[in-house]
Amino acid sequence: MFSRTMHSPRLLPLRMMPSITRSYSLSLNTPRIPPYSFPPRRSTLEPPGASTASIGAPQVPFRPDLQEAEFWRELAPFRNISRDDFLSWDWNRKNVVETWKTRQGLLEFFGAVVPDEVPRLTGIGGMQTRDEFCTDVVDGIKESTMSVRVMPLVLTRINWSDPANCPIFRQFIPLKSIMVDDHPQLELDSLHEQKDSPVKAIVHRYPDKALFLPTSVCPTFCLFCTRSYGVGASTDSVHKVGFKLSRSRIDEAFEYIRSQDQLRDVVVSGGDAYYLPNQYELFGFAVSLLHPNAPYITPQPPENNVLHSNSTNMRDSRSVLKEIGDRLISMKNIQRFRIATKGLAVCPNRILDDNDPWTQTLLYIADKARKANKHFAVHTHFNHPNEITWLTEKASRKLHQAGVTVRNQSVLLRGINDDVDTMSSLIQKLASMNIQPYYVYQCDMVPKVEHVRTPLQTILDLESQLRGTIAGFFSMFYSHIPISSKSSSSALLYSYISRLIARCRNSSSTCPGGGGKRLACSYDSYDRETGVSTFRAPALKKNGKEGKVYRYYDPLPPKPLPKPKSLPKRFFFDTRAYN
Repeated sequence: MFSRTMHSPRLLPLRMMPSITRSYSLSLNTPRIPPYSFPPRRSTLEPPGASTASIGAPQVPFRPDLQEAEFWRELAPFRNISRDDFLSWDWNRKNVVETWKTRQGLLEFFGAVVPDEVPRLTGIGGMQTRDEFCTDVVDGIKESTMSVRVMPLVLTRINWSDPANCPIFRQFIPLKSIMVDDHPQLELDSLHEQKDSPVKAIVHRYPDKALFLPTSVCPTFCLFCTRSYGVGASTDSVHKVGFKLSRSRIDEAFEYIRSQDQLRDVVVSGGDAYYLPNQYELFGFAVSLLHPNAPYITPQPPENNVLHSNSTNMRDSRSVLKEIGDRLISMKNIQRFRIATKGLAVCPNRILDDNDPWTQTLLYIADKARKANKHFAVHTHFNHPNEITWLTEKASRKLHQAGVTVRNQSVLLRGINDDVDTMSSLIQKLASMNIQPYYVYQCDMVPKVEHVRTPLQTILDLESQLRGTIAGFFSMFYSHIPISSKSSSSALLYSYISRLIARCRNSSSTCPGGGGKRLACSYDSYDRETGVSTFRAPALKKNGKEGKVYRYYDPLPPKPLPKPKSLPKRFFFDTRAYN
């Protein structure tokens, strides 16, 4: 049923990327760069009613010398925000648009930025009122496994005159109208990370590498999050496990890392390391600079039920990020570690602040690791070239000049970045900012994201088309195949243009653990009619993995989708306050 994707004509270089949304928002007084004009493209496995072609302002070519326009002022809610405020981390974290407690803030923002009528998804066609559009979003929020949380910078990158077709909007805000039925093999914890967790905050799947999860908070929540079982606030459909930061959790994790002589590599993720606080509270309290009352960061009770609220010894002045860096550098068995954060993509403003404690600590860790002959890197997450602004360029330049290695990990998303021109543009822009394209993950098999998953053939076509057009050190095509502990024929596959990664699950094994890295083209078999591919990981022999066969499942063909209903006008905010 997917044979039509083989050697897909939509991936030929001659099919240029459409004008998806504006790449840079310039003020009315700023000279505009002449836009490029691109013919439209089609999406891989385009479902009825969920076309991925998008309409919006033309993309602006990347220019390192682009003027530092105050583009945020083009949005009514940010019209009177000064440059100093918008660049401030404190202002940004206080003005996040989110739905963990109420949806009213999001709807109020829509009332200020969404026109009275906007286009429906191209595959559906026609126009819809703002009420209908908001109904679609509200219904999507009810279905989604992730709550909505979007930083101000991301909001400025969205084409609000056509949000349903905007590749930035579709990554962070759900639309019920484009969701399709879940694949039968989907799971909330699709990689069975909880079963690969020997102690809290640690996922140890590979012999020499561990994942350290000290927090479940991110500056912006992606709808396709692989860790949707625990990241962010609980939703209407999912009660989150959560990773609450505490002294005991950190100590237990480091005790485990130190005890594993075979460990060489640690990834510090979450959540997002951007939200590691500047100091602990002792006695087992969780600490956050976000919302102290948020359900996913609720403080734990003090030890022995004793609370000394006036004690001068209550706070530990050490930065959590600094302690993590110091302790990893000091461990003889750890040779490499990475900090994973989407912060550079969604709020680079913070990195530009020389007085920000988190940024200062990051540079300190990079310098200390280098002097200790330990490899340290920052892994960030850009999915589309339109996410990049002059703020991103300046922040990445600052990190580069400080000697910080930055790599990018993308997720391949249907209709967002699953064509040669978009991915090529992203890679070239990242390279221009000294960010190494590293991985492109194929979207995990988690619930409510089936409409953005792509078949394996798309990965293979992208590799074939991009190979030779990019410098070799930006084109390392590998696959990563971890086993699930579920005894069913299910799998996950990841990919990137610099490294095509595949995550798969065992068809019959009941053992937890990973399947190692594999070339995306190294499948044992790939039936394009059924959409099932198989892989092997001969190097892994422990925990019953020897000889196991791993399967990956392409997305199923979607069913026609109903049009959204109208939303009562009582949901909407009086936009006169923003005029």
